[in-house]
Amino acid sequence: MTMLQEEFNEGLLGFLDASPTPFHATKNMAAMLENAGFQRLYEELAWELEKGKKYYVIRNDSSLVAFTYPKKSAYTIVGAHTDSPNLKLKPNPVVKEHGVVKFAVEPYGGLLLAPWFDRDLSLAGKVSYLSSENIIKEVVVDFQKPLCIIPSLAIHLDDKANKDKTINKQTDISPIVQTGEEFDFETFLKEELAKEGVKDVLELYASELSLYDTQKASYVGVKNDFIASARLDNLLSCYVGLLAICSVKEEIPFMFVANDHEEVGSESVTGAAGNFFESVYRRLFGSYEEFVRSTRLSTLISCDNAHAVHPNFPQKHEPNHAPKINAGVVIKVNANQRYASNTKTISKFQNIASSLGLPIQSFVTRSDMGCGSTIGPITATRLGIDTLDVGLPTLAMHSIRELAGSRDAFDLYKILLGYAAV
Repeated sequence: MTMLQEEFNEGLLGFLDASPTPFHATKNMAAMLENAGFQRLYEELAWELEKGKKYYVIRNDSSLVAFTYPKKSAYTIVGAHTDSPNLKLKPNPVVKEHGVVKFAVEPYGGLLLAPWFDRDLSLAGKVSYLSSENIIKEVVVDFQKPLCIIPSLAIHLDDKANKDKTINKQTDISPIVQTGEEFDFETFLKEELAKEGVKDVLELYASELSLYDTQKASYVGVKNDFIASARLDNLLSCYVGLLAICSVKEEIPFMFVANDHEEVGSESVTGAAGNFFESVYRRLFGSYEEFVRSTRLSTLISCDNAHAVHPNFPQKHEPNHAPKINAGVVIKVNANQRYASNTKTISKFQNIASSLGLPIQSFVTRSDMGCGSTIGPITATRLGIDTLDVGLPTLAMHSIRELAGSRDAFDLYKILLGYAAV
């Protein structure tokens, strides 16, 4: 499939806007896979895989594995994660005090809290309910319109606001919903569900709802050099991996895995430390022997965002390993195995990029600073598969609005296709 960078980026912006939660991202990826000829499988049913067909599997509506099935052992596997740091509603979210109704929230992942203030926030996620047919159902919802806001404390009342301000996660970040105290959350939720076409709610049960910024993804810069959006970490990689597997031919062995819960350690039924990907992978082969052979012949390319050098804080970067935006895909290396790259996996990736005339950068965290990690080392440890950690240069990572280059993602897409074709 031939694609231009402008077409690629327009699709990216639409994907970002349509994916406020992992549930939405997974739903949108499934739709794109269906359009590309992939068939859905269900873990609880028996599989009868046919050579030359393409398949995908979903777990908990928030994690996805897709694969071609040419009956070959050596797979190119692209890994990413569907979740991003955000604020989630607590189970009993309504607080009424001081003349307003507020939502009680808790942070998910290591998010930057300050940018969440003074933003038009909406809600999205998943809700379970008892239908009028006495069946428990689940529905993915996005209320879209601004529903609440976290107002800043005026500088007149906080003389340290621009000096050493701290933010209390329990008391300072509750968004306000309305004035007065006449508010019932269950009634509100039923009304919003009705607007989404869900009108058979007999009783509401659990919900997983997250706040998100209603500002749309957009180009930024005199020459549109940047893309600004929420959830670039790591929907940017999800989009690249998804388009790569949708672009390869059926005879090329290729997998794409998008796990949930990376931002909180990956230890869950849908996380990289769980058995989702491994269980899907093993079912592609007739024996454990074939599966083990495949893990040793295949390569996982773990795609997650990389810290671009911040022009206002260059001292935060290791001088010889400070990636620049729009200057190439980043290979991430860490001596303590926080990234899983090694000489074997790095060399092949560099060779493919060089053959395409595309630049490559390297990232190493300063030796006096801690280093984050990815699904790469976790999956490599679990499966014994050679792994490479790469990323796209990003500023303001874990903010409510992150910044990446408008050229880097398309470069990664081309390298992944080149890698799979070798």
